[in-house]
Amino acid sequence: MELLLWRHGEAADGNVDMARALTARGREQAERMAQWLGPRLPADLRILVSPARRAQETAHALGRPMVTVDDLAPNASAEALIRAAGWPDHQAATMLVGHQPTLGEVAALLLGGRESAWRIGKGSVWWLKSRQFQNRVEAVLMLAIEPKMIERGPSG
Repeated sequence: MELLLWRHGEAADGNVDMARALTARGREQAERMAQWLGPRLPADLRILVSPARRAQETAHALGRPMVTVDDLAPNASAEALIRAAGWPDHQAATMLVGHQPTLGEVAALLLGGRESAWRIGKGSVWWLKSRQFQNRVEAVLMLAIEPKMIERGPSG
């Protein structure tokens, strides 16, 4: 299984957390990442998105069908996200569009074997893949990219 973790772009401050929108920079981060990701994504990609506005706006930049999943809301548990994704048994590649610290905790749990406070930057994507190794499933990090890398372009 392939699992993509996409943290929402930069969001505006606000009193109602679920209603916080992306800033102009956050929209740009989402659009650039979506442009870069688009041709690289599997055709059968399943996109699961937090109900928070900033995550919805981030995922919307891809222009693909998506499903809002309450279990991806801010302050969800890493286990809830892993269950929602169907890791490691779901057949289709799955993208989770969500929040810190949970996405970092998912990455730490799958890659490092225990929950830890790993940081996934705003607008960043981590692409993991499951593989069978000595009668167990392990996660392999295929890609980790921040919007800044895309902004720099190929010439660096």
